Amino acid sequence: MTLPSPAIDSFALVTGASQGIGRAMAKDLAAMGHNLIVVARREQVLEELKAELEAKHSVVVEVEAVDLADPAQRKGLIERLGERTINIAVNSAGIASFGPFLKADWDYETSQFELNATAVFELTHAVLPGMVSRGEGAICNVGSAAGNVPIPNNATYVFTKAGVNAFTEALHYELKGTGVSCTLLAPGPVRDAVVNDPSIVDKVVPGFLWTTYESCSEETLQAMAAGKRRVVPGPLSKAMNAVSAVAPTAALSPLMGWFYAKMGDA
Repeated sequence: MTLPSPAIDSFALVTGASQGIGRAMAKDLAAMGHNLIVVARREQVLEELKAELEAKHSVVVEVEAVDLADPAQRKGLIERLGERTINIAVNSAGIASFGPFLKADWDYETSQFELNATAVFELTHAVLPGMVSRGEGAICNVGSAAGNVPIPNNATYVFTKAGVNAFTEALHYELKGTGVSCTLLAPGPVRDAVVNDPSIVDKVVPGFLWTTYESCSEETLQAMAAGKRRVVPGPLSKAMNAVSAVAPTAALSPLMGWFYAKMGDA
């Protein structure tokens, strides 16, 4: 299996395209000749990305400044996507929180669930029928290595990512023989090669454990082209993936919970 070829009337949909993995994958897909629909909240950032990619690669880039945590805005986007041929979809948008669940900002937690889980669920459902009917397509949903284990002080995030992990891998098997692939990207910490404004996670996780957005995108697109079920880029995510498969939850979860509590306090 290979990725769908670029076509004048087809688009690759990339959410979370204003930064991080989504931005890196949008750039790589444009370099491969794919027209893009880029989705994020920050319209100005997306317009700048559009100008850069259209000038550099002679592709069409459509901007969708949408808050995917808002059900009404998601509905509008899905209606507009019905007017486009989507042959690749990368659901990358997501946020996280750290600290005790009962002390969390409830509005933020519910927005996190809408963005990390419900948006992935609905957008996958929106693009999949067209792909299957054409017998061609590729979906990548960004889950997380953190979705493999219960992690105290990261409860909402692991709730959403565990769902995305299992949902995506289930679809991978369902779609066998349809010409459509569904790949789970399950990264650990990913960041820019040069960090100018360190986040909470940047401050806690040692530098040698990180992978870059660019290398993550490259590895993910190779996995999608090969029709793989799961791609786990970066040293820490590979270690988390391996350890979670064999380590007892009773030992692993408290240790990880202690680590994530430090991020909540940072």
